[in-house]
Amino acid sequence: MRHLTVALTMFALVAGASLVSAEETKSGLQKGETIGAFYVTKLAGAEEDGVKVGKNLCYRCKNGARPQVVVFTRSSDKAVVDLIKQLDAAIPKNEDKQLRAFVNYLGDEKASAKADAEKLAKTSEATNVPFVLPNEFENGPEDYGINPKAEVTIILAKGGKVEANFAASSAKDLKVDAVIADLSKILN
Repeated sequence: MRHLTVALTMFALVAGASLVSAEETKSGLQKGETIGAFYVTKLAGAEEDGVKVGKNLCYRCKNGARPQVVVFTRSSDKAVVDLIKQLDAAIPKNEDKQLRAFVNYLGDEKASAKADAEKLAKTSEATNVPFVLPNEFENGPEDYGINPKAEVTIILAKGGKVEANFAASSAKDLKVDAVIADLSKILN
């Protein structure tokens, strides 16, 4: 009987840990919510978008109601680089639908987040995706609800409303194929 009690206790602890882990990856605005304005400083990328490096602006506002992918990351993991490369390729392929994307680099220290974002821009070799540092660089805009334990949060929006959300506590767990597949939700 004692072994059964110990086994059940262990199961409850493991199951509880799994629920906490799943909860930790919920991050950012959810389907149906409105994406609000927030300010960022452009650091690199998208040289043809009319925004100079160093300019502080609202990219979400610049993109208006167009379909857009808003990436918040604290990581330069291979999965993040792969995502950016695929988004970079999707933008010119969907120019008729005016697809836009921008990458917000988050971090505890402004200088290191800026340096990491610039490095990610070089590593990804993206030409159509701007890399930015949000004014609220630690966790992104407060009203977006970015989970500080999520390394990556991705919001797909159209018409100012969230159509899909992806988050990963570890960038290694990011489902890049699922994100790219869900672009159809904002391109139709």
